[in-house]
Amino acid sequence: MTLTVLLVEDDRELRRTLRGALEVEGYRVLAAASLADATALWSHAEGGVDLVVLDLGLPDGDGQTLLARLRREASTPVLVISARDGDGQKIGLLDAGADDYLVKPFSLGELLARMRVALRRRGTALQPALTRYVRDGLEVDLAARSVGLHGQPVHLTPTEFELLAQLVRRAGQVVTHRALLAEVWGPEFTEHTHYLRLYMGQLRAKLEADPAEPQRLFTEPGVGYRLVEPDPP
Repeated sequence: MTLTVLLVEDDRELRRTLRGALEVEGYRVLAAASLADATALWSHAEGGVDLVVLDLGLPDGDGQTLLARLRREASTPVLVISARDGDGQKIGLLDAGADDYLVKPFSLGELLARMRVALRRRGTALQPALTRYVRDGLEVDLAARSVGLHGQPVHLTPTEFELLAQLVRRAGQVVTHRALLAEVWGPEFTEHTHYLRLYMGQLRAKLEADPAEPQRLFTEPGVGYRLVEPDPP
């Protein structure tokens, strides 16, 4: 099962770094730069949200406002990340319902470890992340951002790679049009299915022996796309 993380961080570079690292670990990441974006993603997330990573200093308000709403509506674990390091601030947020508080700068390893602890406390089972895919000559390494076919490197555009990566992380499962559009292009693009048709066609041209008769990247009519399961370990 793929776990969904709502990442709320207004710093573009940090948000991009954290999103990429969490996705390599196998999480589905919904990224927001403001309270308004975070509220919309929380309310409309397909399948719900399993964990929230929440910055406090946001352009349209304080993250504590969102924390209060989350605690009224759900028991989803919330990890606060902030440059504010006063004990009073930490204690107040923990008392308000945050599961943990990390002071910036922090290491990625520490963030991931605390996420695992928070999820285990709520009884969420963690599965090893699928970061390397091998099947019939196709090799995809998400951590290295590399793709090979029958021993030869395959060049993908950043968007093509992100689309393939979403399918790799859920190999063998149908990933809906809406989920792919939200995760690759953003939540405002969930109705733009022509993007998917275009980029899936480009992926098939590069990865299928016969793009008209795909053996790897399957269409589930009216629902989404599915990448065949990887070879057994």
